[in-house]
Parts: sequence; structure tokens; C-alpha cells
Amino acid sequence: MVLWLLVISLHLHILQCHAATDTLSLSQELTGHDKLLSSNGRFALGFFQTGSKFSDNTPKWYLGIWFHTVPKFTSVWVANGENPIANLSSCKLVLSHDGNLVVLLEETTTAWSTKANTTTNTTVATLLDDGNLVLRSASNSSNVFWQSFDYPTDTILQGAKIGWNNSTGLIRRLVSRKNTIDQTTDMYSWELSGNNGGHTTIVSMFNPSQQYWSSGDWGGRYFGNIPETVGQTWLSLDFTSTEEGAYIQYAIEDPTVLSRGIMDVSGQMKVLVWFEGSQDWTIYTALKSQCDIYASCGPFTVCNDVPSPSCSCLKGYSIRSPQDWELDDRTGGCARNTPLYCSANITGVGKADKFYPMNSVQLPVDAKNVGIATTAAYSYDQGGCFIWHDKLLNIQQQGNNILHLCLAAKEEQSSNTNRRGLIIGVAIGSLTDSTTIAVKRLDGFRQGEKQFRAEVSSTGVIQHVNLVILIGFCCQGDKRLLVYEYMPNGSLDSHLFQSNGMVLDWTTRYQIALGIARGSSYLHSSCRACIIHCDIKPENILLDGSFTPKVADFGMAKLFRRDFSHVVTTMRETIRYLAPEWISGTPITSKVDVYSYGMVLLEIISGSRNSSKQSSYEDGVHEAYFPVRVARSLLDGDIATLVDAKLLGEVNQEEVERVCKVACWCIQDVEFDRPTMSEVVQFLKCVSEVETLPMPRLLQAIAGQPNSKIM
Repeated sequence: MVLWLLVISLHLHILQCHAATDTLSLSQELTGHDKLLSSNGRFALGFFQTGSKFSDNTPKWYLGIWFHTVPKFTSVWVANGENPIANLSSCKLVLSHDGNLVVLLEETTTAWSTKANTTTNTTVATLLDDGNLVLRSASNSSNVFWQSFDYPTDTILQGAKIGWNNSTGLIRRLVSRKNTIDQTTDMYSWELSGNNGGHTTIVSMFNPSQQYWSSGDWGGRYFGNIPETVGQTWLSLDFTSTEEGAYIQYAIEDPTVLSRGIMDVSGQMKVLVWFEGSQDWTIYTALKSQCDIYASCGPFTVCNDVPSPSCSCLKGYSIRSPQDWELDDRTGGCARNTPLYCSANITGVGKADKFYPMNSVQLPVDAKNVGIATTAAYSYDQGGCFIWHDKLLNIQQQGNNILHLCLAAKEEQSSNTNRRGLIIGVAIGSLTDSTTIAVKRLDGFRQGEKQFRAEVSSTGVIQHVNLVILIGFCCQGDKRLLVYEYMPNGSLDSHLFQSNGMVLDWTTRYQIALGIARGSSYLHSSCRACIIHCDIKPENILLDGSFTPKVADFGMAKLFRRDFSHVVTTMRETIRYLAPEWISGTPITSKVDVYSYGMVLLEIISGSRNSSKQSSYEDGVHEAYFPVRVARSLLDGDIATLVDAKLLGEVNQEEVERVCKVACWCIQDVEFDRPTMSEVVQFLKCVSEVETLPMPRLLQAIAGQPNSKIM
């Protein structure tokens, strides 16, 4: 009887710890996927991850608050943004002996704490209906020692305040995150500013003293530069000033509407609302022009608001971190391609650096007035010569000025010579600069000309870390030469299928898969014209010195305007990577690249071709066709047998399963069922989860399993 009572008592304790309540008491702890849930069900507190990882590929976990009733995961507050947790199983949220709320690692190390001056150790933590997490006395709910509303991250909720408290010295401001998945604080902030003259305004700041937007002074009913907040039936903004301090708050009239204000990673202050039955957030912004945000595109870039906000590198510069740009973090900007000789002059004699004129721009900030310019960049008008020596920020495409940018002679030359002259220059420069290049020769007038035009028209106008760079080209008669950057580690197929190739570990294979997806996504959705590669296969994936993949060989590539959804083209030779619609002869879309990519993913997993000469049958199933094995293994929950034996089992099983699922999505028979390459990137970065998918009908027919589902 005593034993049964102990078992029941233990069972009730476990239920008490893991039930979704709104309060955490001294005898409880929050671990794993446990959460506190506000009494109205709108908000949840617990541990979550955004898809970001540490350098050793371990996940980052954050303690935070999010909207529980919104199907699209949306966090509103993060406790440990600067100190993410690697191992979820080793951490827990508890109330410490001094009454503070703490996150403990391995029972002893404090990863985060409220650090409140509590007057009692009998406290509780409660998640309120407005999304505010409060630490209060267990016996007196009005005695609050700490609250999350006093320490906002990048988000303000209805009922929270932005401003200051004179008695405590507390300043509440919003600070942007590093990017869309990394919760580290970054450069932009949104705060209340005031002075002794009584002028109070809302400002947007950059790092941390450069103001780039102001609401104007409070005039009693509204801030001067945002009068539209008056008379709104759904949104109101209010300012309060007392001896204790000053603050602003916003309110939404409709109680069924969820809302949040956020200092976005782009530097835009946005108000987002979620209406009942919505599929996504509706966004309202204070700044109409993205280019008006200080350093919006980072250094050595040009911002253009027409037709839509975009960032591009200055001539002679390349994106410093394409991965960061994909996450909307452009603070790194662009880096110079060729170092300066540092002996430049206006005339540009000999090897001296030269100046390249940029017309119709708005000039960057922080100019100095000098007599003559010799380095960096300059602009001249009747008022004299203005010069910039450091990073160039805030150049906009619209304007009436000419900016002269200092470039190495080789960079400046490329804008004044034809392509044939350029290729000769590159070849000669490679005998003097010891730069290794790869030269591709296309023979035959008819076919060679076709491939030549396809490669030049595609690779000649694109630039991405996962696409091979076309350095130059020349043509004479029926001879065509293309000069590319040299890839020391050869092509992917040599490492996957050849016995003398290097065995790529799983981490490298996963990064290669992600890199190919990034490059393909750029071709499909980020170029002025949509580019379909039409020949994605391991032989056309080149690897640089650090095994970064670069999609190559654009001889089959097709370009078409974005208002066209299909293009007609002839079939290529490598049939094992062909999508069904291409085989049937119908017009194709970018989804044919998605299909080919899915087949390549399967070969990255197995380290062998998807089909082989050896054939075996088991229960009527053709086992030689690897996609069938993948589909069956996902159904049976046994993916370990799919992985290349040369890896000796040293793989991340979760990533293997994710790649298998993505591959099966990509090779769906119907093109509309396949994801876009942008969605594939999100899947592989763990930003989005891969849902349940049907087995492709072709594989169903081969496997003899109709209506199968891959979980």
C-alpha cells in the first residue's frame, strides 16, 4: 500500500511539473519541451531554437516567449540571446534559493538569471495574458520584483512601455537581432529621447549614436512626423510623462487582433498584426524608404528603392558574406576584389589606381572638404572637392551627384574594354600574379556557339559564393574559350564515386548540399531574369580549396523573363537526373532543377550512383534503384543503411533523415508538389520543418506500394 502511494505521489509530481500552467513555483522546474502557458492561451514560455547553430554544428537553444496561438512561430522575447544553450537536456528553468528565476546548466552553472533584488525567497514566476513574464511574491501578487516588459529585446507588445524610469534609472528600448535566426543583439535600436527643454521624440539609432529617423516632437495628441496615428480606429500611440519618468505605449482596439512592434534586422520599425483567420502577419512601417535607414546595405554598397528595396556591391567589390545576406543581415556589406597599389593619382598613369565615375547617386555621409583627391572616393562641384577615406555608407542610386570611386587599374579597365581584350589581360596577369585559372574550350561552330552564348549570358551577369565565377572569354572563328576561377578540389563526382577521391565526411556533405541549394535558389529567384541551369549533377558541382560547392557548366542554361512561367528546350543527355515533365516533352520550369537536385542529394547520401548495373529483387522490389530504398527506409524508420559505408556510421542521423525527406520532396512527379529551391534552403537550415509527404508515383510503381506515405 505504501509503495502504491509513493508511485501515485511521484506520478502526480511529474504531471505537476509538465502540465502547461501559467505559473512556476519553487518546487517545479521547466525542462526540455515543457512550457508555461498564459491563462488565455495566447502566449507560451519555454526553450526554442531558430535554426542557428554553433561552429561545431550543435544547435542553439533559447529561453523565450512566443505567440502560442499563431501557426507561424513568432518569438516576442528572449532571455539568453547572447548566451544560447547547446544541450537542451542539460538545462532547466527554476527558482533559485534567493528567489530569482534562473536557467541552470548541469545543475550548477547559471546561463541566465533575472538578477532581481528580491526581499523574499518565496517567489513565483507567472506568464500573464499580455505576454509579460513576472517574478513576484508568492503571497502578494502585487509585489513584483522583475518583469520581462522591463527588459524587451526587439519586440514590444501591447501594454509594454518604451522609455525611462527616473527613480530606478531603467531604460527600455528595442534592439534589433543579428539576423532572422541569430538572437544576438545588433546595430539598430528604437527608443524614446528627451531633453531639459521638454522636447520628447521617438528615434531610430544606429550603433549607438547615429540617428537616422525621428518621429518629431510630441504635440499633445501625436508625434509631429507621424500624425496618422491620430484618429485610427485600430491603432493608437500614447505618450506619458510624469516625475517618475516618461514612456510610450501602443494599443489595438480590437481584442481579437494579435499585434507586436519590432525593430527589424533591416533597421525598420514595424508594427505587425495577425487578424483572425490570417495565414501571415500584416506589416506596417514608419519609414517608407528602406534606403533611408543608416547603413542599410552595409559598407561599399548601393541602395536602390526602385522598383523595390535592393542592395548591390560597388564596382570592384563583392558580397562579404552571402550567408548573412540571405538572413537579411547586410551589415558586413561588400569587400574590395583587388587591393589598391596606394600610388593612385587623378591621371592614373602606369599601374596607379584609377577613379571610376558613378553617376546619379546620393553621396555617402562623413565627407571631408579638401583641395584634391588621391585615394578612396571623391566628388567635386562648385563648392569644392569632398573626399571619403574610410567605409562608404549610405550611397543611394537616386541623386544628382557623381561619385568617383578609387579602383585598382585592373578593375577599372574591365569597364572600358571588350570581353576579348579582358581575357587576354587575365591570361597575361596570371603569368605575373600567379593566379591559377581554368580554361574551357568549346569546339564546333553550331553547338559550341550555343553553349558559349548560354554560359556567357548567364554566368557573365551573376555573382554568388556558390556559383562559379566567369573571369573572361574570347572567340575567334569557330573556337570558343571560357576562363573560370580554378577549383582545386575538382568536381563532386570524383569524391563520391571514384575510389581515388577524398572521402567527404558528413558535415562537409551537408554543407555541400546546402551550398548547391543556395546557388540554385539565387539563379531561380534573385537574378533579374530567372535562370534554369538544366544540368544539375555531381559532375557540374565544383569544390574550391575549402570544399565550398560552386555550380558550374551553364552550357544548357535557359534565361526567361519572370512574367513567363515556362520555357521550351531540348532534352539533355544525362537522363538519370531528368524530371518526368521534361522526358514527356512539355515546357519546363525551374522545378526541373529541383528534381535534379533531389537526385543529387540521394547520391550525396549514398556515395554512389542512384542506379547500378547490379540488380536484386526482394519481395518483388527492385533494390538496385536507390530512390526506392530511400522511400522504403523512411517508411520503415531505418535510414542508417542508406548512408555511404565509407563514413563508418559517423553521421548526424537527424540531418540524414532531413536530407532524405527533402530529396523525396524534390523528386515528386508533379512539379507543383516540389518545393522551390528557396524552401529547400530553409529546410536544410532547419528554419522550416519538412512535413509528411507522399511517395512519388513513379517510386510507388517500382516499389509496388500504392498510396504510400513517407513520414
